Amino acid sequence: MARWLPSLLSRRGFLGAGLAATAGAAVTARETLGQQPMPAGHGGHGGSPGPGTPTRAAPNHAVSHGAMITVGDVDNARNGFDPTAMLTDWYAGAVSTLPDGRRLRSFELTAEEKEIEIAPGVMFPAWTFNGRVPGPALRATEGDRLRIVFRNYGSHPHSMHFHGIHAARMDGVPGAGVIQPGEEFVYEFDAKPFGCHLYHCHATPLARHMHKGMYGMFVVDPDPNRHPEFVDVARSRLLGTPENAEWQELAMVMNAFDTNFDGENEFYACNTIAHCFAKQPIKIVRHRPVRIYLMNVTEFDPINSFHLHGNFFNYFDTGTSLTPTLKTVDLIMQCQAQRGILEFSYADQDHEPGLYMFHAHQSEFTELGWMGMFDVVEALS
Repeated sequence: MARWLPSLLSRRGFLGAGLAATAGAAVTARETLGQQPMPAGHGGHGGSPGPGTPTRAAPNHAVSHGAMITVGDVDNARNGFDPTAMLTDWYAGAVSTLPDGRRLRSFELTAEEKEIEIAPGVMFPAWTFNGRVPGPALRATEGDRLRIVFRNYGSHPHSMHFHGIHAARMDGVPGAGVIQPGEEFVYEFDAKPFGCHLYHCHATPLARHMHKGMYGMFVVDPDPNRHPEFVDVARSRLLGTPENAEWQELAMVMNAFDTNFDGENEFYACNTIAHCFAKQPIKIVRHRPVRIYLMNVTEFDPINSFHLHGNFFNYFDTGTSLTPTLKTVDLIMQCQAQRGILEFSYADQDHEPGLYMFHAHQSEFTELGWMGMFDVVEALS
């Protein structure tokens, strides 16, 4: 558990919480947090369970109300993915050479239905890419020819729609790449423009496919040879270069989950698991710069946000520029599907080793799971 949590929980009078074996009770975020439900008429999240609501154990209501962190740990092994590993787990595909000498980068993805644990004791019936939410973080270089073999192992029609530049028949919409269960489709196009993008299922109803977990990050690194005026910056973003190795790069996907299917979210997260980076802070080496590829895929809320404590960052909206869109800011907002790159450092004399918080600046999102910590250290042990 993070070093700051015991004192925080003590100050709030939080004594702990247990999950009693009570069948048929749908778990809400406030129950998992040991919080008292909102009063009737409050404009927050809640509502009666809808069809297919996951049933889980009821919480122990003898605890003090007001705790701001989920209790217990998620079983990452059972989920088949780890939110911390997702930060740096880039899927660069298989590289080969085409007859014309160009580089071909091939990926394989599948649609699979899978129950995942999104908070301690709270399961969610997800639709996934490659068995994880978010799907694999694809990474290519500007100008690569991309070939994505997509197989639908689910029970609903699915597709892959890439934010980028491609032909209409590769768009992953009905009539152009949506496939039925058991079918396969091959998307092929050039990797452009460079930047931080996303892919997601574009089958209908779109909100359902997005909310159930069918999305992932898609990063195209700039080709330094195409940007001679910014060659050093381009090389710093190009995976595999010495300049890139100096950076601490993190893939962070802001998402949320409606566990009772009432069209409003009960849990918020970054990389799917509520409060995961509060309980296991992200290690950051103080003298090395940090680059975050940030994407918002939160359904049912118009915007999400990222706020960094004790520091400021430069922001590259959509990542399609090698010069900052915004300089020296500590908060950015993103609508659904918006994304960008954040760059900052803790190397100056104002920053000492320690825990630095980051979170959404919608306080409700923070309390319901979207909050974490950077553990800034002099060196990795």
